[in-house]
Amino acid sequence: MIPLRLDELPQLGELHARADEITGVKIDSRKVEPGDLFVALGRGVDFLSEALAQGASATLVPEKPFEAMAALGTAVRERSNARVVGITGSTGKTSTKDILTALCAPSARTVAAEASYNNEIGVPLTLCRLEHDTEVCILELAMRGFGQIADLCRIARPEIGVVTNVGPAHLELVGSLEGVLRAKGELVAALPPGGTAIVPQEFPVEREDIEVVRLIEPEAERDGDRTIVGGVSFNLTASHQAANAAAALATLDALGLPRPERVDVDLSRWRGEESPLPGDGLLINDAYNANPVSMRAALAYLVERAGSRRRVAILGDMAELGPGAPAFHREIGEVAAQHGVDALVAVGELARGYVDGAVGVPVTRWCGDAASAIATAEEIVEPGDCVLVKASRAVGLEIVAEALAAVRA
Repeated sequence: MIPLRLDELPQLGELHARADEITGVKIDSRKVEPGDLFVALGRGVDFLSEALAQGASATLVPEKPFEAMAALGTAVRERSNARVVGITGSTGKTSTKDILTALCAPSARTVAAEASYNNEIGVPLTLCRLEHDTEVCILELAMRGFGQIADLCRIARPEIGVVTNVGPAHLELVGSLEGVLRAKGELVAALPPGGTAIVPQEFPVEREDIEVVRLIEPEAERDGDRTIVGGVSFNLTASHQAANAAAALATLDALGLPRPERVDVDLSRWRGEESPLPGDGLLINDAYNANPVSMRAALAYLVERAGSRRRVAILGDMAELGPGAPAFHREIGEVAAQHGVDALVAVGELARGYVDGAVGVPVTRWCGDAASAIATAEEIVEPGDCVLVKASRAVGLEIVAEALAAVRA
């Protein structure tokens, strides 16, 4: 991190300092390194002594946690010359971030958000990893309601804004697709004059003082276990990743960085992770999050990867869809039936809608939670099956995927 003098920071809370300067910011005492400031969020106050024992230069118990993290992130951002990219979207923002990171890394010193560090804590933590020589900083920006993206942009000050897509996500918080557009538009509104907005074809942009790049459906060519998009070979097989790759390539071009011929992407955890199952079966662990758009894409990918194998979908609730949630779940059940899913395990109260819509699916089961779904999944899944596990984060369906993956032929 670009070093910060503690006397240059505003009063953020109860500060205990053993040095005048900090060279890192951590919120997990187990990750503290010498020179770090340990910010005690929530139960972090119970681990102040551990952080000091790890070599922390200072500890902070903030009066207002979000404001303290924002102040730290802002202070580092102000001292950095890095070009900052902000990425948001209803689906694909984490994968686009991962793909862009892989594209930038060979030619620029790059800092990118870890996993889904995309909120009032995660964005400042990423900014606090900037060094003097960092050239590109790639941020993922979450949207849980109006004003959140705008607040994150005030901290990060992105010069390039990417909106991967707009779909029915977080409707409970913003009311409608028009609300989603308005919330995502906060990123475009925050760009400086001369900045670049990379947005879907129909996304409204009224500004004339920025460059606007419109995303179109990319041409993608499969080459064995790789996909070629824009002349670049990616180690990606899911068809929906082609759009994410195209968005990342457009951002790479906006940064003025060269396109490599070949790149291997390390996607964040639980986003389409594939692992073998007994009898030449395959597990697709996409349990990190879900909404109607990503569910449809995941079910299409299940069909693609299954081939002649039996298709099993273990699907949990899609959260934050508002009053229309039951209808969205029923529609996904219908999609599962249309795709020829052989067995469906629905997990969670809203997931009952999957079963209601899955007319014609030979085997359907409902479970109240992820823990009870483990036994059901183990009963349903047979050797040689291709299995998709997907749900919103709150369902915690990764434990089902982990239980299935633990079984070896």
